[in-house]
Amino acid sequence: MKLHPLNQLTHSQKSAFLGVFVTLFPFFFPNLFQPLGRASPSMFSEWIAPKPRHVTLLEDALQRQTSVEVQTNLWSPLAFQGWKPCTMPLKSPSLPEKSRGYIQVFLDGGLNQQKMGICDAVAVAKILNVTLVIPHFEVNPVWQDSSSFEDIFDVDHFIDVLRDEVSIVKELPGEYSWSTREYYATGIRATRIKTAPVHATADWYIENVLPILQSYGVAAIAPFSHRLTFNGLPSHIQRLRCKVNFEALTFVPHVKELGNIIVQRLRYNATINQAEERDYLLEETDKLGKQQSGKFVVLHLRFDKDMAAHSACDFGGGKAEKLALAKYRQVLWQGRVLNSQFTDEELRTQGRCPLTPEEIGLLLTALGFNNRTRLYLASHKVYGGKARLETLSELFPFMEDKKSLVSEEKLAMVKGKASLLAAVDYYVSMHSDIFISASPGNMHNALVAHRAYMNLKTIRPNMALLGQLFHNKSIGWSEFQGAVLDGHKNRQGQIKLRKEKQSIYTYPAPDCMCRA
Repeated sequence: MKLHPLNQLTHSQKSAFLGVFVTLFPFFFPNLFQPLGRASPSMFSEWIAPKPRHVTLLEDALQRQTSVEVQTNLWSPLAFQGWKPCTMPLKSPSLPEKSRGYIQVFLDGGLNQQKMGICDAVAVAKILNVTLVIPHFEVNPVWQDSSSFEDIFDVDHFIDVLRDEVSIVKELPGEYSWSTREYYATGIRATRIKTAPVHATADWYIENVLPILQSYGVAAIAPFSHRLTFNGLPSHIQRLRCKVNFEALTFVPHVKELGNIIVQRLRYNATINQAEERDYLLEETDKLGKQQSGKFVVLHLRFDKDMAAHSACDFGGGKAEKLALAKYRQVLWQGRVLNSQFTDEELRTQGRCPLTPEEIGLLLTALGFNNRTRLYLASHKVYGGKARLETLSELFPFMEDKKSLVSEEKLAMVKGKASLLAAVDYYVSMHSDIFISASPGNMHNALVAHRAYMNLKTIRPNMALLGQLFHNKSIGWSEFQGAVLDGHKNRQGQIKLRKEKQSIYTYPAPDCMCRA
């Protein structure tokens, strides 16, 4: 019998061959051995698609039948709650006779963190009676997005809406043209304020920034995120922040255009082929169909790798996933993650674990959304890719996103721009019948606030309840759905008054709203 050449090798030769193979393996498959950075995540944890973790609930959910009563309650708009938008100052707005100088701010973070910074910058300019220069956006270190204020927001509208209350210019006059981001990056400058505390008071700005303005005529504040208090400010300053947030900040025309295309195609079912559409229209003649005809829900599925790693929870990917996320935590945070001291069981029962696509799908189903629901997925890259979305897609076959609704040609204007993509999602979310976010975060908070301001239905998942329900492996569908419906009756957009130290950008009443 003729031996295979490899079988003719001696033990030492085989060892040498294996050593060469191990040495060259990373060369031929480099992606498997890249550092677990944000921009280039390892593929290791995504080799094996996680199996469904709640098989019994999933099987029942796929066979679900929703009552007319549940559908009616679900799709009905919110009743008037006795509050209305209220951003006009109590006294007639007026500009100071003479500006005390110019203030610049440099903002980092994503879209909604930048929005909060803009609102605070306008408020600080009003407090100091100075002219605000259109804020500068830092390059986003996570997504490498270099979008400017002008790329995202309608500058002329912004200036025009606020013209009677705050002086705003697009750029500094020539005598101050030296005051640039590059100037402050190359040394210590007398006109830069680096020490603004988080949630600084109005008095802090008057005592620390005003003297610099009086001496130099210009002051630049960086960092500036979360640098203005929510408490102890005059009502006209609070209302001004609300006016900026809800009225002055509107997106540029091409973002609105993309958003409108998506909204229209979701409402009129543009992506379903004609045969399916014919069947769908027949089904729409029954009572259940009529409840959701022409309506859609937006799901902000915040389940990226950062969130998965930082939560320290187990998401069913086995040892490979656990090792990959542990390494990711080590690279980014040197392993220092607060939740890592708790077990997965403790984290889940405390509601500290972000909902997976499978779990958010089961939640939506229990709330009454059916397999004809038009579901728009607003998110960035989902950790685990398409494999992680399979269960959600199975529950909601008419799930859409930007790519399925808009041509590549139209999307080219926002491709690779995380802030512009988020702006499109924000716009669509504000025009949806219902909005739900899988986990708290800046996008969640911003839309909860804006939709409360407009009295629109917004479902806030009860994370603690859901953690306990999903941890109970013996729970049946009837009990699960009953608990979900009962636990979310008062979490669908009801006005909650802001408490001390809470953010005005999450709870707009009573600062931004008046009793009708």
